Amino acid sequence: MNTAQAKRVLETALLCSTQPVTVRDMRVLFDDALGADTLKVLLEELQLEWAERGLELISVATGWRFQSRPELRIYLDKLNPEKPPKYTRAVMETLAIIAYRQPVTRGDMEDIRGVTINTQILKQLEDRGWVEVIGHRESVGRPGLYATTRHFLDDLGLSSLDQLPLLNNADGQAAILASLNSPQEDSPQVSLSLDEIDISETPDSSEGKTHE
Repeated sequence: MNTAQAKRVLETALLCSTQPVTVRDMRVLFDDALGADTLKVLLEELQLEWAERGLELISVATGWRFQSRPELRIYLDKLNPEKPPKYTRAVMETLAIIAYRQPVTRGDMEDIRGVTINTQILKQLEDRGWVEVIGHRESVGRPGLYATTRHFLDDLGLSSLDQLPLLNNADGQAAILASLNSPQEDSPQVSLSLDEIDISETPDSSEGKTHE
């Protein structure tokens, strides 16, 4: 199989897949005749070939996928005018804390936010597949440690947590949260910018918490 044929197979598999495709799965397409390095070269060539088109080929946490370009999503939204309900500020603040301070316990989140976190908030994030319990802290009660998932990164179009914007980059944070409303996923509207959330310091433990 020549390079052109191999790229055609890759392109077809990626366009037809409803989920990101891993390099391991791509190797299966060619009965392991193509190595990971060769596949990555072909993927980079495909990225260049699609550079001027409405779809882009990107690498995310769980593999490679085609998606619509961000600047075209305003047009695609017209095909689906009904907007899903927005997540509350409390939900997005909790998600931001987990994303930037993980792994964290519920108590850690409450100390940072200064309020008691409703169980339903964490359940919403878990049901959406954005956070999960990855272990337990060896302290009284062995509280669960929450962290973001690879699905969370996929929804943001990121391949690693290192690509999250810095906490003092308000524009980057706003763009990241806005991308959670990607048309590839049935994601909720997000209107909160992470720059509105101060997670750099933990409030004095003597301050009273309010229930939310």
